[in-house]
This record gives sequence, C-alpha cells and structure tokens, in this order.
Amino acid sequence: MIRPVYIYGSPVLRKVAQDITPEHPGLKEIIVDMFETMEQSDGIGLAAPQIGLSIRLFVIDGSPLAEDEPKLKDFRKAFINAHILERFGDISTYNEGCLSIPGLHEDVDRETKIRMRYCDENFVEHEEVFDGMAARIIQHEHDHLDGILFTDRVSPIRRQLLKSRLNAIARGKLSVGYKYKLAK
Repeated sequence: MIRPVYIYGSPVLRKVAQDITPEHPGLKEIIVDMFETMEQSDGIGLAAPQIGLSIRLFVIDGSPLAEDEPKLKDFRKAFINAHILERFGDISTYNEGCLSIPGLHEDVDRETKIRMRYCDENFVEHEEVFDGMAARIIQHEHDHLDGILFTDRVSPIRRQLLKSRLNAIARGKLSVGYKYKLAK
C-alpha cells in the first residue's frame, strides 16, 4: 500500500524515533509499504518518520544509482533499530534531496565511511561498515531517525536563505507526483 510522505513541518520528522521489537504490530507490512511508497515516489531511501511512524526503521534501494556506482546494483534492504557507531574517512560533498522536502537540493558534507549496528527484516543483528554512496544514503536516512533533516546540515547562512522556501513547502506550495501529508 502506498502511504503518504510527511512533508517538512510535520512534527514527526523532528522526533527521535524509538527502537522496536520483532513483535511490532504489522512490521512486515510496514516494510513492504515503505518499499512501495519509496519506489512510487522515485526515492532511493525512506525512513519510517517520513510515513508518520516514529520508529527506527528505514529502507534503501540504491539500484537507481548503479550506473554511477555499480556496487549499489543489489543494495536493497531494510534497516531496523539502526545506530551509527562510528563515522570516519574523508569528508565528501554531494547535492542531496529528500522526499519530505520536495524540490529542494543542497550540498551536504558527510563522512565517506560508517560503522553501524542494525537488524535486518528478520531481526538478525548485523554490525557492518559501509562506504561511498551507500554510506551517504544510510546517513541521510539515519538522520531521519534522530529528527535531523538534510537542511540542518548546511551552513547557518545557507539555512537562513532557505527559510522562506522551507516555509512555503510546509504550507503546501509544492508540486510532487506522489501522495503527501502536510502538518496540521
């Protein structure tokens, strides 16, 4: 089922999401819905807060970027109770966007490598190192679990310049090809 994407200004996007247990109600369906919603929205990642759920869950499908980064060809997975343990490597700048902030893209600096602990959709725990674009995508989605948006990672001056555009998005001045939900 395609779920609406919560748009900038929605309080759930600013909450720190909670860890869940394997018994979380409807977890398998939530994961399926998140992949469907992400694909229908032309996204490469989607965090549970973006569909209104304050739980530590996100999904990623890096295959649309496989032409530029071949190792993302089969990078499609769910991350439950994800916690980044370490960020390291060089700092890389990339122009990021977000389904919850449609039409806005900004350069964001992130470390090129991370070490993370998470559970897969079968609740098998993993500790793994990710690098390159996979690390960037994970960091972006992981930020959602901590109530952080990519616009929080731009310079204070740039953030000030974006304020009116962000406020317009929060008021519904946007054009997207997917279902969305504005803050009330």
